[in-house]
Amino acid sequence: MTYKDLSMLSIAAKAGKVKSGSLAVLNSIRDGEAVFVMITEDASENTKKKFSDKCKYYEVPYMTVPIDCESIGRLIGKESRNVLAITDQGLADSIRKKINSEV
Repeated sequence: MTYKDLSMLSIAAKAGKVKSGSLAVLNSIRDGEAVFVMITEDASENTKKKFSDKCKYYEVPYMTVPIDCESIGRLIGKESRNVLAITDQGLADSIRKKINSEV
């Protein structure tokens, strides 16, 4: 997966439709704001379990994506991030479609 493949993620971040970092993502899941959660492939097993369990409980679609935390952080103009929540359905659908076509 390349940066170009996830260009929609940069657009979503610029539009303010991305929550990043553990606390912000957990809050967006609990508040019903998150419509799609991305977990990086290099996140710890504990982080993966924590967020997958939370997403299952609140019925939020999620995916472990084949990109590392530094790269995903750069895409959204931040430091490294292990988890992101997309808060716009249209952008989430576009990003998920692109990820699924690459995997």
